[in-house]
Amino acid sequence: MKKLFKSIFSINPTSITIGLTISVLILSLFELPILELIELKTYNLRLLSRGVRKPSPQVVLAVIDEKSIDKEGRWPWSRSKIARLIDLLSQDGAKVIGFDIGFLEPDENTNLEFIDEFERKIDSLRLKDDRIKDFIEESKLSADNDLILANAIRRSRAKVVLGYFFHMSQAELNYQVEQKEIERQLKRINNSKYPMIMYAEQGMEIDPFIAQYIAYTPEANIDILSQVAPSSGYFNMVPDQEDGVLRWILLAIKCGQNIYGPLSIQSVWHYLDQPQLMIKVADYGIEGIRMGERFIPTDEEGKMLINYLGPEKTFPHYSISDILHENLPKGTFNDKIVLVGATAIAIYDVRNTPFSPIYPGLEVHATVVDNILSEDFLEKPKWSVIYDVLAILMLGLLIGVVVRRLGALKGILFSTALFIIYIWITRWLFIHWGIWVNIVYPLLVLVLIYTSLTVYRYLTEERERKKIKGAFTYYVSSSVVNEMLKHPEKLKLGGDRRDLSVLFSDIRGFTTIAEGLTPEDLVHLLNEYLTVMTDIVFKYDGMLDKYMGDAIMAIYGAPLELPDHPIKACQSALEMMEELKRLNKKWTGEGKQPMDIGIGINTSPMMVGNMGSEQRFDFTVMGDSVNLGSRLEGANKSYKTNIIISEFTFERVKDEFVCMELDSVRVKGKTQPVRIYNLVGKDVPATQERIINEFNQAVTLYRERKWDEAIHTFKNISATDPGLYAAQLYVERCLDLKKNPPSADWDGVYVMTTK
Repeated sequence: MKKLFKSIFSINPTSITIGLTISVLILSLFELPILELIELKTYNLRLLSRGVRKPSPQVVLAVIDEKSIDKEGRWPWSRSKIARLIDLLSQDGAKVIGFDIGFLEPDENTNLEFIDEFERKIDSLRLKDDRIKDFIEESKLSADNDLILANAIRRSRAKVVLGYFFHMSQAELNYQVEQKEIERQLKRINNSKYPMIMYAEQGMEIDPFIAQYIAYTPEANIDILSQVAPSSGYFNMVPDQEDGVLRWILLAIKCGQNIYGPLSIQSVWHYLDQPQLMIKVADYGIEGIRMGERFIPTDEEGKMLINYLGPEKTFPHYSISDILHENLPKGTFNDKIVLVGATAIAIYDVRNTPFSPIYPGLEVHATVVDNILSEDFLEKPKWSVIYDVLAILMLGLLIGVVVRRLGALKGILFSTALFIIYIWITRWLFIHWGIWVNIVYPLLVLVLIYTSLTVYRYLTEERERKKIKGAFTYYVSSSVVNEMLKHPEKLKLGGDRRDLSVLFSDIRGFTTIAEGLTPEDLVHLLNEYLTVMTDIVFKYDGMLDKYMGDAIMAIYGAPLELPDHPIKACQSALEMMEELKRLNKKWTGEGKQPMDIGIGINTSPMMVGNMGSEQRFDFTVMGDSVNLGSRLEGANKSYKTNIIISEFTFERVKDEFVCMELDSVRVKGKTQPVRIYNLVGKDVPATQERIINEFNQAVTLYRERKWDEAIHTFKNISATDPGLYAAQLYVERCLDLKKNPPSADWDGVYVMTTK
């Protein structure tokens, strides 16, 4: 528990991963504006990357375009033209005609005022002719454009849906509207309200769920038109505040005591012959709109994502001028929803959409109608919040666990692949399932954790590089240090059992040498000696473990692995002896006493790593194998040799160097015997090779208890090579054993009683 607590509340890859993941989760809850804006832009890109889709054939547009303005005159036109438009569309078989145009005031082009003045003059002349009165009444009928339009709506076989809009607040008007006027306006749009609201629970209130979209008052069509139109729908649109792009359409606005539907809903409802229409309200808000068998998903505020099919003119456009002059083939509008509105520059309703910043509002309504008819919706379902949280957690923890275990190149490749895969998943969900899940926050946590871990790795590796360089520069050669810096993964700090070679060297009679020198001379002499010997250790990629006074301890095979570490240890020992000869020659010339050294080498598995306490530790080796190497160095005193290696080292170097078996001994502190060898050299003269062979034969005779034959052979060897003290030592042993025969279980092992 303490270790876990320390891991979380200290700066390390684990705490960085957990901390950044939690931070991004918190950011997602607070919906940081800049990140929300980026997410909205990715929504646009997902739509654009999907490409253009073919719209439903049931939806067409009758447009007031530049051609219509040129031929019919500037807008607004006389409503008699609109009446003729309705007549022609109805005659051609249109099923629904929806107007993205409001008839909010009486027609300015009417001539009723002139006729009324004419009637007053006739009355003043007291003319009672019935023909004059009939003429006046007929003139009124032909001059009242609003009445003409109302009659066209009344007789139309197509269902006419008028458009209007809501003032969402009093601030839009800058004046107070009397309640009586509001009620009059609400009465005009009575055919726009939802006929039914289905609540998840009885007694639920509407206001808490759509409070953001409660209108102040409608701006409805004039009475004469509102009374005859089968239906009406608002054309209010609310773009996203972050960037002004229209991505949602309001399907429910509350005003007074009722909830009203938009032009698109009303148009589809009448096209489908008015199936059961209701708003479904759940405990979290509006769930959606039910229209017969169709269910239109919305968010809790009653907004539907607009599934844009493409850029402007994705839907068929027909110029109203061509319709009025009957220039189109018969049946063009048969069984169609015809949406009427403006697309001419300067008079049309401009909307900013994912496909274009200049997009006709009329086509937005057409898109919504198409979405409902084809039931092709985009959704941001309630469970997408859980998905987003899980995506943040999974990506954050995955990148945190994997990247820290990979190298720099593999790490960036893995992170890039994960980045691309997640984008592909979100795009696939969007295109094939119409589901909008968050892309920004999961990718943000991925980028943040990868970047932070990379920076952390760089800083810690740089620190480790300095630490390694500082720690090992004095213990290994610069080439080994550079190799460790290139491949720090090869440096396994901590306790580790590995096969290594250890070398011990010591100066013989150093105390006597020291007595004849001043402290300054002694330090100078020792520094000179140790410098030369240490350089040799480094030359063969050994590691200086420590100085013990005049003694040296070196390790081969750590911290970096060396497959041939026994050979390198032996090469170091032989070169040490050669360099000592050079130093002795120099010192003798300077009037100084020459030195002699003993070297012991052992190769075996041993523990290597940082040994010590949490406050202070050293990189070193430990174990019986290390102690054996130290004992072998001391054994040189008994045999008056310079380099003794164990049988374990011998087996690894016997094909590289000439060795002479010295003995089978049981060193102090060990119970198992070990054979020891004198390391002679790389190439030796034939005479010396013959002596080594004879010595090995004599040792065999000694172990076979053939004392006389062994004594004879050892004496011959001593006569040939008086410097081989081991032969004289064996002569003394044979004489002693001949006089005092050993027990029957004697195995020829010599027990050493000193270190």
